[in-house]
Amino acid sequence: MTRPGTTTSLRRALRREVPSTVGLLADEDDFTAMRRYDTFAFDDHSAYLRQIEGLLKALAAQGGHTTVALFDPEEYAQYCEDTGLDPDRPASRSRFTAELAATGARVPYTGQPMTTLVPTLIDTAVRRATWEYATTLLTDTGDCADCGQDIGRAAFDRASHLLMRLLEAAGPGTHHLVCSVPADDEQLLAILHTLQDTEGPARLDSSEAAEFVAVLAVGIAHESPGGVVLRTTNPGARDRLHGWRLTQGTLHPLTEAEVFSAYCTDARTGEPLSPEPGVDYRAGFPLAPEE
Repeated sequence: MTRPGTTTSLRRALRREVPSTVGLLADEDDFTAMRRYDTFAFDDHSAYLRQIEGLLKALAAQGGHTTVALFDPEEYAQYCEDTGLDPDRPASRSRFTAELAATGARVPYTGQPMTTLVPTLIDTAVRRATWEYATTLLTDTGDCADCGQDIGRAAFDRASHLLMRLLEAAGPGTHHLVCSVPADDEQLLAILHTLQDTEGPARLDSSEAAEFVAVLAVGIAHESPGGVVLRTTNPGARDRLHGWRLTQGTLHPLTEAEVFSAYCTDARTGEPLSPEPGVDYRAGFPLAPEE
């Protein structure tokens, strides 16, 4: 027979083994959309976020792993329609949140404040959507009519090589790369952060790298007039900005004047902007020839 105290201790130990997922309505519009349901208990987004933060802290205090997932009201309504669930029930929201744990945009909770957690979660969702859209575009490109080659796969391979050649030529430093490519009615944007020491390969996040390559590959596969910009930071030195134009499946260096113009012109109005202090605007450097 197990003693009561021992049973309680064992249950607490088991609780620490069970992961938790909290669905979060990150912005005011999504929060307002959920207020249509009578069983949704909140009427103020700020108060809701404070309660979510309290819940996350309580879960963290129990020693378990907690994930925060982006709760999208439109996706939730569609999920309930597809599964025959009543959307105005807490149990339905719980089931949807469990699905998000496996398929949705999510970040681990490590004690970060909501002012950090919410933007990080939104950024993760945007990156995930960009990746999914880019890979769909590549998949739908089809095969080359002349050679039968998978155009999307070939473009992804070429984009990977271009990125590696770019990082090799960038040299030591902390690098911030942005790739922008038009696609249908959207502008695909991917960001990659890397750290390059004087020796060894660049250190980068594999997910960021895959997203960056996928966006660049869309530009290659669809022959879109995209571009890549690189900002390099080194201790004790001014930041350097370089740029390239994507044309005919490769990256062509921009001139110093073109880089300056790209950074110092308001994209919406066309009006000139003041140069950023402590930054050198430089031409894109040539990439190593393809082997």
